[in-house]
Amino acid sequence: MKSFRWLAALAAASAFALPALPVHADAASLRARHADLRDELRNNNYQRALHIDSTESPNVLQGDVYAVLDHPFVKVSQALKEPAAWCDIMILPFNTKYCHAGGDQLQVRIGRKYNQPAEQAFKLSFGFRNQIVGKDYFETRLNAPEGPIGTRDYRITVSAIPLEAGKTFLHLSYSYGYGTVGRMAMQTYLSTAGASKVGFSMSKDANGQPVLTGGVRGAVERNAMRYYLAIDSYLETLDAPADQRNEKRIQSWFSATERYPKQLHEMDRSTYVTMKRQEYERQQTAMN
Repeated sequence: MKSFRWLAALAAASAFALPALPVHADAASLRARHADLRDELRNNNYQRALHIDSTESPNVLQGDVYAVLDHPFVKVSQALKEPAAWCDIMILPFNTKYCHAGGDQLQVRIGRKYNQPAEQAFKLSFGFRNQIVGKDYFETRLNAPEGPIGTRDYRITVSAIPLEAGKTFLHLSYSYGYGTVGRMAMQTYLSTAGASKVGFSMSKDANGQPVLTGGVRGAVERNAMRYYLAIDSYLETLDAPADQRNEKRIQSWFSATERYPKQLHEMDRSTYVTMKRQEYERQQTAMN
């Protein structure tokens, strides 16, 4: 039962990751990707300029989000180069119970269930590194070598380029590796509590009909979407008075997720807001 709960937590809201699979590592390739996705970014069902995809290999799950942000590139790159900013981002998804930045390290705690005390949640230690912070390309990475229930190599890459009209094209890539124990636990979760959950991209069923992607790919897509929405909520509140930012982020993230209730709804607003107010307060202090 404990392993089942941990995999549910991972499927719901664990962490970002830089995948072992290829990622776009320079401005030219990210511009090319933007050109490839131009029509889809303008015409989709997401209610915003967004593309989500996922990949499943024998030992790695990867989720990718490409999005046009309504924020200038300088604002995005300067904000996301700071470790403390990532804690303000990562705390927003409901199963993240704690995040504290110290130097180039982020200490994160992930709960098996949304109301688990932070002291009982699983610890993930992320190394933080800015790869490039330039005038036309930004890339930052996080990596945690170990996770719960046989999972490993949690990684993040977030890269971005400037667009016209003061906008930014962002790529968020998230992945983790797993072994036999992790695979079995995830299969158990997906055959029980996670059986009806779906992602965002379309695949085909046994009859060749289009359906929303489910299974482990659906889980990765849900997680990637939660964190993309957290980044966007963080950025859109930076211009608010400092003493109002946390509250605005909490409210903004919940409202954004409720646009996709089939995939992302987990609790009512009051429960979420009360919980996150407490967790924002707690993350100001280092835990052992």
